[in-house]
Amino acid sequence: MPCDAAELSTLFLFEKLDAEQLGRLCREGRVEKFEPGYVYQEGEPATCFFVLLEGTLVMSRRVGNDDVETTRSSQRGVYAGAMQAYLTAPGDQAHYKGSLRVTEPSRFFILPAETFAAVLRDWFPMAVHLLEGMFFGSQNAQRTIGQRERLLALGSLSAGLTHELNNPAAAAVRATSALRDRVAGMRHKLGMIATGPYARDALETLVEIQERTADQVAKATPLSPLEASDREDALADWFDDHDISGGWQLAPTFVQAGLDTDWLDQVAAAVDEQTLEGAVRWLNYTVETELLMNEIEDSTTRVSNLVNAAKQYSQLDRAPYQVADVHELLDSTLMMLAGKMGSGVRVVKEYDRTVPKIPAYPGELNQVWTNLIDNAVSAMGGEGVLTVRTALEREQLLVEFRDTGPGVPDEIRGRIFDPFFTTKPVGEGTGLGLDISWRIVVNKHHGHLEVHSEPGDTRFQVFLPLTAAEPDTPQETS
Repeated sequence: MPCDAAELSTLFLFEKLDAEQLGRLCREGRVEKFEPGYVYQEGEPATCFFVLLEGTLVMSRRVGNDDVETTRSSQRGVYAGAMQAYLTAPGDQAHYKGSLRVTEPSRFFILPAETFAAVLRDWFPMAVHLLEGMFFGSQNAQRTIGQRERLLALGSLSAGLTHELNNPAAAAVRATSALRDRVAGMRHKLGMIATGPYARDALETLVEIQERTADQVAKATPLSPLEASDREDALADWFDDHDISGGWQLAPTFVQAGLDTDWLDQVAAAVDEQTLEGAVRWLNYTVETELLMNEIEDSTTRVSNLVNAAKQYSQLDRAPYQVADVHELLDSTLMMLAGKMGSGVRVVKEYDRTVPKIPAYPGELNQVWTNLIDNAVSAMGGEGVLTVRTALEREQLLVEFRDTGPGVPDEIRGRIFDPFFTTKPVGEGTGLGLDISWRIVVNKHHGHLEVHSEPGDTRFQVFLPLTAAEPDTPQETS
């Protein structure tokens, strides 16, 4: 269709251009009419700059399997397409960052991307330099601060992990020291028994009782405080009835091991009255030794679990793209952040274990969980309930983080995913946590990130596709 310079001059985009400039646009551009449908689609090479002359356009972005509308307009002069062509070096090929379609027959003025870049550089060289500086400067600043934020997060996680490791490690050291004393005492009592007036069959019975005692300790079930107190009183009375001094000190250990007066009656039946106290105290060392070994096992198991959680969180030993179980990722992140959350935050897990594994970048999803959990804990001031929920919704996997904080005000809710926007005091936030999370979820996983908030109930919802976001099939790892 013919290009009319007079028509171009009525558009707000070109109203300040002179006749020569308008003539160049008409010579190097064209006017084209489109029937309802797509003008271009996201991901195609960005070859043209489009300016609406007549009609209605709709711009959208691809999120998962859906096109999400971002703009709808009938205003003459609105533009789309290769809007950053002037930033692309010669020979580079940019791509459309969204899709453009029309809902009625529409006319566009179209400039090839190369021409659009050339006229900008020829007519507005200073503006191009300023735009380039702002664009690339913002990118560099975002990259640098993002790296700094990741380092700060790593430092915080390392401090939390060190704190979490210190507790079971210290417990294991204390238990090992106590165990050494108990083993030494057991050797001493064994020597006394060996030189004492024990019959061979009595010693065999004692050894058998010792073996059954060790088994009983392993099978002991926790008692309520009231049950434990009643059993301790019964054992103390038994010791008094049998003239065993300090029975009130022995009773708590036996109760913790799940032993009662019936077990003590078996011991009394195996030895005579003169040697009963020595036998009981020898078996007490057995009980204490088993309990200490249980404590060491629990402590070292916790250390091992923390190390495994750190490996799961960092994904250092795994492929960057794989089929992953989001519950494993969530659990590892929660364990890594447990020290930072403190005792004031109660975590509630509402997992739907039937949801399938998904193709993903696990290390980067862990970063998303970290940012959202950290924001929730910060919003609650370290006191409240954090609920982590998984479910299948909209044919996608939903991971929801719900906190009981004051909520996100309506006036800023639309800006919280913008780079450098933060509500934290100066020096406490970079404003990139949610921006990074958005880019990981939307750009890298082709998912969607939403926020719904009211006082006492703020929910960040991450929607992830169930199918591969890349043509490569990831390898599932166990």
